[in-house]
Amino acid sequence: MHPIYLDHNATTPMDPEVLEAMRPHFLAGGNAESRHAAGRSARRAWDDARETVAQILGAEPSEVIFTSGGTESNNLAVFGLAGAEGSPGHVVSSPIEHPAIVEPVARLEAAGFAVDRASVDAQGLVDAAAMAESFRDDTRFATLMLANNETGALQPVGSLAALAVERGIPVHTDAVQAVGRIPVDFRVLGVTTLAASAHKFHGPVGVGVLLVKKGVRLGSRLFGGGQQQGRRPGTVAVPLAVGLAAALRRWHDQAEIRTARWKTLRDRLESALIAALGPDRVVRNGPVADGARLPQTINLGFPDLDGDALLMQLDLAGIAASLGSACASGSTRPSPTLMAMRVPDDRLRSSVRFSLGAGTTEADVDEAARRIIEVVGRIAGSPMPEAGP
Repeated sequence: MHPIYLDHNATTPMDPEVLEAMRPHFLAGGNAESRHAAGRSARRAWDDARETVAQILGAEPSEVIFTSGGTESNNLAVFGLAGAEGSPGHVVSSPIEHPAIVEPVARLEAAGFAVDRASVDAQGLVDAAAMAESFRDDTRFATLMLANNETGALQPVGSLAALAVERGIPVHTDAVQAVGRIPVDFRVLGVTTLAASAHKFHGPVGVGVLLVKKGVRLGSRLFGGGQQQGRRPGTVAVPLAVGLAAALRRWHDQAEIRTARWKTLRDRLESALIAALGPDRVVRNGPVADGARLPQTINLGFPDLDGDALLMQLDLAGIAASLGSACASGSTRPSPTLMAMRVPDDRLRSSVRFSLGAGTTEADVDEAARRIIEVVGRIAGSPMPEAGP
C-alpha cells in the first residue's frame, strides 16, 4: 500500500530542482559580507534571490527580509509594529489567525495592550469594514491572514488595508498559506508587512520572508552585525534563500497549470466522498464560492465521528491528513477557526483537512477517496459503497 500525502498545508516535500539549485551553495564557502571572491559570489546569489522574491511578490528588493520561516516573520512583524517605546496601545486581529500570530498578540495583551478580535461568518470570512470599525486613535496595527490554514478561506486583506491607510494604521498579513498557492502582490494588497515560508511551496524548511514596506520603521528584537538593515541581523543563509527563490520561481512559472489541476483534483475528491457517503455524513467547512478559498485545500466534517480516531485510521490506511494547524496539533482543544465559524458540535471535533501539492495525481485522489470511504464506514460501523470514477 503506497502512502498518499494530503497534508501539504503542514509542509510540502522539497522539489528536487530546488535542492539542485541549493546544492552548490551548501558546498561552497563564502560569507555574503566578506570582500573576497567567495564572499562576492555568495553576495550575488543572495542578491539574486532577493530580486526574484521581490519581482514575483510585487515588492522592491530592499523590502525583502529573509527569516527562518513564517513564525519568525510573523513575530518580527507583530512586535516590530507594536513598538518598544511608550505605553501599550491597541491591536485589531481576528479569531482565525495561526498560532504564530495568536501567541505574539496574546503576549502584547498580557503586557497591557488592548486587543479587538473581529468575528467571522459561518464560512470563516472576516468583514473588513466591521474589522475597521474597531480602529482607535491608539491602534498600533491590524493583522489579518491572507488565507486560512485550515479551511483555505481567502480573507479581504486588501480591503482592510485600504480602510486602514485612511487612518494611518499599519496592516500585517500572514500570507504563509497563500504564497505559492495563489498570486500575491505586496504592492496591490497595500499592506505594511507580509509573511511567507518556503516549506509551504516545495522549498526548504527553515527559511521564510518578511516583506516590509519601504520607509516603515520596524523595531528589531535581534541585535548584532547589522545585516538586512538591522531588522534581522546575523550571517545570512545563502543556500536557504536560493532555495526559497527557486521554489517561488518554480511555482510562478507553473501557476496557471498547478491552479487548474489543484481545483480539478480538489473537486474530484470532494465529489467522490459526498457521492459515496452522502451530504449528511460529510460536510464542507469553509467558503462556498470557488474563488473564496485556496485551490488545493479541503476541510471536511464527518458528523458524529471521533476526529482523533479518524485521523489514526487514515494514517493506518496510508493517508497523511490533519485535524487542523500542524503547529497546534498537540492540543486537545477544538479548532479555534471552526469554533469562530460556529461549526456544530457534531463535526467540531471530526473535521479533517486534506491539502494537495504539486505532485498530487488523479490516481492519488481516487485511491484516497476509496480509502477514506472505507475508513469512515468502518468507524461508523457500516460498510460504505465504493468511490465512483
